[in-house]
Amino acid sequence: MIGEEELLERAIAWRRSGRRVAIATVVSTWGSSPRPAGSHLVVDEEGHMLGSVSGGCIEGAVVKEAMEVMRGAPPKLLEFGVSDEQAWQVGLACGGRVQVWVEAVE
Repeated sequence: MIGEEELLERAIAWRRSGRRVAIATVVSTWGSSPRPAGSHLVVDEEGHMLGSVSGGCIEGAVVKEAMEVMRGAPPKLLEFGVSDEQAWQVGLACGGRVQVWVEAVE
């Protein structure tokens, strides 16, 4: 997996090359979460992705919001939380909550 520093460098390089880019950052977690706070997912306007903020359905929802932010929507704080019973369906191993900040790279 690509390191966080290299991931951010690539996001900047994508932006400098003229691509629209958004970055999602895990800002907090409670309970079980596949990725710790500080993890990043970088997305460009064509849907290319680097990094990870969770996996499962959460990652898909984050990419959808990243696309909106790249089109001019304001930055967003997303929160995902599930019970232990629903956890596997959305990609959180044992329940828990995760907050993800999504913003455009300017």
